[in-house]
Amino acid sequence: MTDTATTLPKLTPEQRRAAASQFERANQVIKGGDHDYGIQLLLTCSKLDPTNLIYRQALRQAQRAKYQNNERGQPLAYIRSFLTRIRLKRAMMGGDYKEALVQAESILMRNPWDLSTHLVMAQAFEELEWSDHALWTLEQIRPMNPKNPKVNRPLARLYENRGNFNQAIALWELVRQAVPTDLEAQHKATDLSASATIAKGRYEEVIAGNALSPMDEGEAETAPEQPALADADGQTPAPAREDRYLREVAAIMERIKINPKVANAYLQLVDVYKKADQFDKAREVLEQALVPTNNSFEITQELLDLSIEPFRRDLAVAEVRLRKKPNDAALEQIQAKLAKEINTRELELHRRRSDRSPTDMAARFEMGLRLLRVGQTDEAIKELQVVRNDPRHHGKALFYLGLCFKSRNNWRLAQRNLEDALQHLASGESALRKEGMYLLAVGYAESGELQRAIDLACELANLDYNYKDIGALLDDWQAKAVK
Repeated sequence: MTDTATTLPKLTPEQRRAAASQFERANQVIKGGDHDYGIQLLLTCSKLDPTNLIYRQALRQAQRAKYQNNERGQPLAYIRSFLTRIRLKRAMMGGDYKEALVQAESILMRNPWDLSTHLVMAQAFEELEWSDHALWTLEQIRPMNPKNPKVNRPLARLYENRGNFNQAIALWELVRQAVPTDLEAQHKATDLSASATIAKGRYEEVIAGNALSPMDEGEAETAPEQPALADADGQTPAPAREDRYLREVAAIMERIKINPKVANAYLQLVDVYKKADQFDKAREVLEQALVPTNNSFEITQELLDLSIEPFRRDLAVAEVRLRKKPNDAALEQIQAKLAKEINTRELELHRRRSDRSPTDMAARFEMGLRLLRVGQTDEAIKELQVVRNDPRHHGKALFYLGLCFKSRNNWRLAQRNLEDALQHLASGESALRKEGMYLLAVGYAESGELQRAIDLACELANLDYNYKDIGALLDDWQAKAVK
């Protein structure tokens, strides 16, 4: 792909201010009913600042409103824009993608639903490496062309490149159904679906490979079982379970009908839908429950958690694919982006619960863990030092405090907390124990306490010789000790 983005002229502060001023004026005149003038102002904004997606979004909305959403634009729009289409084609063939965008916008002034123009515009955006613009262009034309492979194929590629694997799976399947001979669609649908199947309900496990990551184990111990991903055809559970599923749904809906103000019944129905991979239905139930339950805290929390689920499932797929393709830079970038999004959203979820119940140590522990993951180390230390006084979380809180101080390059405090953690971690917290031993051994070696490093490394190697690179480190340290 040509890196054309770097060749585009940089806007001066005056140009940005001029575009912003025209945008504000456009909104005013459109609100007053003058669509033609408003559209011209928005078109100018897009030309002045072509990278600003907000201007294009407002322009398209105004254009469609002008034609009263008739999905065809003005009469004879295709014929009237014939010469412009020729100029658009020439611009694309010549690699002048900025000019292609200008010509495409001219065509869309007559018909803002023109499919071929949207497809060319999306291609131009991709060549300019403006993936957000390309994604938006295809997404806002797809409702009129839901099964068109010319739309679904490039959109599926964009979703896959961004880590939206479950959306990509659905689109590749539609392409495969529309064009059975499409080898790319067959391969992608099979590959991504296989990765999703492996990842079902196991995103915490997959993150660390064969074992839980120390950064994730605490969550896995407190989180409910993750629901499975939807089947490829999006249908309800397998026939063997369908009767039970329908009976459960009917029984709970009857209870809701009798007393619609009880939040617990809605939550139970949501749980049934989630286990059956019916996430859209689960969301509908929660949204419908807001009014009768008077915006119940439990309902709003479940809604927040449900909004995170697509990212969790995409992360699980990314991890499966990364295990197949180690050191894939693009997948590593997707993994990091998805993990950051999940941690940021989960931080808000647990912060709300903690603010509501400050004595809920489980919520404060989960919040402290997310604070550490998103890099708010000082805040994480503050929460975890409170949580460590709770016997149920004592060992885990000490371990993560050790990680906090290590990230702040304070080895003495990191060492103290990690050593204390090894004395208090429960027997089932083996992943944290091994990671604590590994970090301490490396820390001892780096601080000159070579014999302590060897002793602890021997203990860890006895438990799991293949844990990270402990075997090689042990050999190296022992060789240095002999000298």
